[in-house]
Amino acid sequence: MLPVNSGLGSPPSLLQRRTMKNIDRYWDCLDQAMEASHGGRTDEALAWLDEALVAHPDGAEAHNGRGEILWDEGRVDEALHEFERSLQADSKFITAHLNRVELLVEDMGEFEQAVALCDELLAGNVEFPRLDRGTEAEVHYLKAKAVFYLDDLEGALFLVRRALKTGGEVPIYRAFDGQILFELGRFEDAKRSLDVAVALDPESGHAAYHHALALERLGADAAAAEAFARANALDPRHFPLPVEVDESAFRQAAAEAWDNLPRSIREYVEDVPILVEDYPSAELLAAENISPQILGLYLGVPATEAESTQQPQDLTRVILFKKNLEKVCHTVDELVDQIQITVRHEVGHHLGLSEEDLERLGLA
Repeated sequence: MLPVNSGLGSPPSLLQRRTMKNIDRYWDCLDQAMEASHGGRTDEALAWLDEALVAHPDGAEAHNGRGEILWDEGRVDEALHEFERSLQADSKFITAHLNRVELLVEDMGEFEQAVALCDELLAGNVEFPRLDRGTEAEVHYLKAKAVFYLDDLEGALFLVRRALKTGGEVPIYRAFDGQILFELGRFEDAKRSLDVAVALDPESGHAAYHHALALERLGADAAAAEAFARANALDPRHFPLPVEVDESAFRQAAAEAWDNLPRSIREYVEDVPILVEDYPSAELLAAENISPQILGLYLGVPATEAESTQQPQDLTRVILFKKNLEKVCHTVDELVDQIQITVRHEVGHHLGLSEEDLERLGLA
């Protein structure tokens, strides 16, 4: 028999044994949930995660796992709630932090909130996890995406390059670098960056598509066509092949869109020409600070301001960008519909209407 003060300590109490049993049960349920999720059995995975939370109600991993599954199913509000529950349970659980920020950026459009959360993580607050180089790079990248959607392209470029410097040549970071350069109209630089991105990850539809855009704007039409086809093969839902129609058919569709305007509006714009160009020129990109992928553009003075300006009326016009419109449609019928939408939208700008006005009048 061991002496009382043998140094081995007292045997675990009943409460301690129950706690240990519950923790074992928790991790076993997580393993079962992961196996079910990888097998595509999402209902079973959610059931196992519920069992895990019965064993350990404050399990950060289980709440995060539920969030990831709900996010995949498009239940974004519920997913956000689970990520926040995960962080309430463990404020240092980095995976839930990254998931929450990405969800806010990609599916909820809460870009300013996402930037603020990234700044909190980068500030080194002791309440939050200490970032290693990989997670720090990911935070810079997610912040870059939020800033990009807030239309600060130079800021986004700076941040994605911080991500590249910190995390190394991660393919998705390099592809995003090329995408930003393209949006800035720096097509040569974009191509160089996207050359690297597609070499690093030949299976990325995103990289292939933006590579095609850069090649097209540089006049490498054959290479661009191959890259568009590759992007479509990799991700047909997000990157349809351009729907190409001849110029006469496109102009006919544009004329029909004009004729389909309500009569009261058509009388207002009868002297405004509608022009067709393949895509905006470098000069137009610089002068108007617009995206190279813009579908249409109204140039001139809105009718509501015409009497107070000296600008010649013959400068007023609507431009449709044929190649850009062709890229966002899967079929010719979709292209015709999109031309109608774009014409109505740009005419609305001529009338001085806000986005809300356009929607209310059926011009959005």
